[in-house]
Order: sequence, then structure tokens, then C-alpha cells
Amino acid sequence: MNLHLVSLGCARNLVDSEHMLGRLREAGWRIVEGPDDADVIIVNTCSFIESAADESIDTILELARYKTEGACRALIVTGCLPERYREAIGRELPEVDLFLGTGAFNQILTAVESVIGNLEGERCILPDPDAISVSNPDAPRVQTLPHSAYIKIAEGCSRSCTYCIIPKLRGRQKSRPTEEIVAEARRLIGAGTRELVLVAQDATAYGHDLNGDMSLGGLLRRLSDIGDDIWIRVLYGHPESIDDDIIRTMAERSNICPYFDLPIQHASDRMLRRMGRRHTQADLFRLFERIREIAPEASLRTTAIVGFPGETDRDFKTLQSFVETVRFDHLGVFTYSDADDLPSHRLDAHVSRTTARKRHDRLMARQRDISAEKNAAYLDHTLDVLIEESPEADLFLGRTAFQAPEVDGLVYVKGRELPLGHFVPVTIIDTLEYDLVGEAL
Repeated sequence: MNLHLVSLGCARNLVDSEHMLGRLREAGWRIVEGPDDADVIIVNTCSFIESAADESIDTILELARYKTEGACRALIVTGCLPERYREAIGRELPEVDLFLGTGAFNQILTAVESVIGNLEGERCILPDPDAISVSNPDAPRVQTLPHSAYIKIAEGCSRSCTYCIIPKLRGRQKSRPTEEIVAEARRLIGAGTRELVLVAQDATAYGHDLNGDMSLGGLLRRLSDIGDDIWIRVLYGHPESIDDDIIRTMAERSNICPYFDLPIQHASDRMLRRMGRRHTQADLFRLFERIREIAPEASLRTTAIVGFPGETDRDFKTLQSFVETVRFDHLGVFTYSDADDLPSHRLDAHVSRTTARKRHDRLMARQRDISAEKNAAYLDHTLDVLIEESPEADLFLGRTAFQAPEVDGLVYVKGRELPLGHFVPVTIIDTLEYDLVGEAL
């Protein structure tokens, strides 16, 4: 039978989707790119913020029509949406045949077969996320990116940020065994992957919950030893769990991208306290100075939330001043997303959406200028670029070590017959706000 899966949300969700597809394909299911001829449609959802939940629901409703207009015999919804809203989502979405929570994605094969076989059973399968086993040796996987692969090194989060629902959806942090991660990396590289992207909710805290002395720095060294002709990148770190060992390892190993993704969320001490963050603005300044001292080639990425309850004009100006001083290479700005199941919902002095949007636009406009200035510094420089696509003859798309997949800019490369999935030296001939233009040597 044919199966179609739509994966929404973050890279961590995509890893779950790829493992679900791997189990299904191994069992004989044929994975199809479109929903028209699919006997089963699966939507792996996100509900981290309101817009993500809305996108998930819209996608489910759009795909539900294939139950009457196409070949679809079963619509299954997995991931964060059913985990967050639990049985209530079943009442709101009668079109869906089965819901699986975040702790049940490894039950996908049994779930699909039970729905197709019209077997009696629960409509919502919602095991405790803290009971998830993160150890998954030799699990089959379908890679959806041609030359990069995300590796989930831990599940869940043990922090208590007041705006974040992740601990409820994914449980406390559970790090995967190091040997298992290294074995998966070897398999991926053997299959042609050129970039390994390590992801977790708090990636720099990897190993803190394990018995023994393993840390992210140690894991990075193990992965770096696999081979020279690869990139290793880390996403979703945390300012409070990164240490000098991680920074030095990323600076010293040539196949580890010196790319530091460390969401600050704010820079006003008052706002940081209300957010449940335990660092201060002074801590952040010291951290980024330390990174640039140890790793002068470091690329800094962060995210910030504007419009959080209680944020004043003064708080926002403090954040903007911090961004202007540190001069991040990449910055993502989010407007605060409220929900009654968040601790931050109970805080006073909520900010209007209009004000939050204005602050978002002001901060992003300032970052555009910073990004353009930083990109201009690469003019006439030669950079290694991972060539990924060729949308037309003599034009290729790729990324440098300071551009993460799907979230940062691209390099538009002029060249002839460049090998996809290989690193190519490219001379930068023009720069844009977020992208670069170059010619292959």
C-alpha cells in the first residue's frame, strides 16, 4: 500500500518522521511524495506556539479531504498536537482515525496496521513522554535531506522556562548513549551524508543526565574522529549549559563548524527572570566574548522573544542595544505566543499583539543591516561551500560552514557541472542581506 507523510515543525520532529518512515518502508509500505494515491496519510505535527498549532490543524483538514476525494483509507496524526491537547483534540477533529503522542511514534507500524485492519483499540495513544526510551540502536530511517542529516542526541528538557511547553510535550532530558550516536553517524556518512547536524532541546547539556563523564565536547571529538571530509554542526544549545570544553573543541577541530546556536530569548534582566531564565545580561556578554576569544572564526546565532508579558519599551530597548553590541551573525525574532497551559499566561501586564509586532519588525530591520554588513566582509574571499542543488544550468545552491540548513541564508554559485554533495571552493563576488553570490574555482 501507499503511504504519504507530512512533517511539520522543527528538525527534531523531522528525525521522528524519518524514523517512522523507516519502520514503515521496512515493513513493505511504499512511500509516495503526494497524498493523491496514498492509502494512509500521516501528519507529524507541531504545537510549540499558536501559529504552529494552527498550521498543523489547517494541514490536517486539508489532507482529510483525500478520504472522500482520493484513495486515503486512514488519516493518522502524530506528535506534539495530540500530546498537548490530548483527548480534546479527538473531539475537535473527527476526521482523524488515530492520534499518537510524542512518546508513541515508535508504535507507528502497529498503529497503521490496526487502523487499516479496522481493529478495535484506543483512538488516542498517549504514553508518558518521560517513559520514552531514547535508545534506538539500528533503527531504520528514511533520509529526507540529500546531503545533510539531523541526529537527535537527546530528548526532552529539564528546564522551567515559563513560556515553553516542551517539558510537558517531551518530558525531562534523556540523552542517548554515545556509542549509539556514533554508530548512527557512521551509517549516515557511509550512505553519503556530508553534514551531521546534532539536535536536542538543550544540545549543549548532552550527557548531564547520564552516568559517567560523557559531555557534548566528548561526543563531538568522537564524531570528529570518524573522518575529515564532513561537517559536524550543533543546533539548539543553551547559554547556561555550554562550557569551555565545548567551545575549544568546536574551535580546534576543522570538521566541526564553529557555529554557536545559543538562544538568549531576551537581554533585560527583569525579562529574563520572568521568563525563568537563570542567566543575566552580564552573563551573556561574558559568554559571547569568551566564544570569540577562544574561537575567533565563530558564527553566532540566537533567537529572541518580543512582547513577553511585562515587556516595557525600556526592556525592548535593552534587547535592541544588546543585539547591536554583540552583532549576531544570525538572529531569529519571535513574538510571544500565549496559551492558558503556560506559566507565563498567569503573568501580569500582557503586551498587545500590535506592539509585539512593531517590536519584532524594528528588531529584524536592525538585524538585516547587521547581517548585510557582516556578509559584505566576505566579498572577494574564497569559502568552502557544500553544493546541494542545481535549479538551472550553471547555477547551484549551497551553504558555508556558517549557514545552517533551512534556517540561514544560501550561497548562489555560478559554475559548470559542479558535483552535488561535495565541498567546492567558491569566491564571493556579491553579497546580499542574508545570502551570498559566488563563482566556483
